[in-house]
Amino acid sequence: MPKQSAGILLYKLANGLLQIFLAHPGGPYFRKKDDGAWSIPKGEFLDDEDPLAAAQREFKEEVGKPIAGNFIKLQPAKQKSGKVVHAWAVEGDIDHANIASNTFEIEWPPKSGKHASFPEIDRASWFTIDEAKVKIIPGQVGLIEELEGITGI
Repeated sequence: MPKQSAGILLYKLANGLLQIFLAHPGGPYFRKKDDGAWSIPKGEFLDDEDPLAAAQREFKEEVGKPIAGNFIKLQPAKQKSGKVVHAWAVEGDIDHANIASNTFEIEWPPKSGKHASFPEIDRASWFTIDEAKVKIIPGQVGLIEELEGITGI
């Protein structure tokens, strides 16, 4: 069974333009990656877990703020790795410069025997639709395109 994640595609209207909230993964592997590396805030969940509840939990863990609203279920997206991303769009606004992500620990540098902690998300930002399609992981572009169709903007 492929891995599965649940996430939130947060959007807002600013000056008549649709803007998308994306998160940049933390840690040394993503430090120098930008275009094609950003993601909706998301995380893995178990088969017996409610996917929307998992998406809300992951948003709070990665961004540091709870998320509520009128959630719109989007078609699942399949990433290159095979992971299936279940996502919900919701309109809202948060301060992208004021996030507080949980952390993870890995051996770093590799094979050093030393461990280091890194934030799951090292930064977040709002992007226009065109910018977001360049920044987001290619396998998640369809989520943005579906949101465009739903909002008609």
